[in-house]
Amino acid sequence: QLSKLGVDIIEAGFPRASPDDFKAVQKIAQTVGTQPQPDGHVPVICGLSRTVQADLDAAWNAVKDAHLPRVHTFIATSDIHMKYKLRMTEDEVVENAVNAVKYLKGVGCNDIEFSP
Repeated sequence: QLSKLGVDIIEAGFPRASPDDFKAVQKIAQTVGTQPQPDGHVPVICGLSRTVQADLDAAWNAVKDAHLPRVHTFIATSDIHMKYKLRMTEDEVVENAVNAVKYLKGVGCNDIEFSP
């Protein structure tokens, strides 16, 4: 229905969350993401991912069959998150984010969204 309504981007889920989430995102990519509407519209199908390589792989593998696949990756950037959750410096967080984008480009993902 979302595609029929002309929605441009469908963030279908977080494929690394569980095998069922992966399958759901992959099915959306393979169906909704490959079937043009009568006006030719096909939405971008997006998978959400932390900057962790296993997450990046799951997101890309789930959405790559769509005509317009996208991976939305993120990493926490608040001082509290960096210090206590990630245990990274600001420079390490930036490096991690850059490496995630480079990794996605390297596996063939050309549409990458990033959120801090």
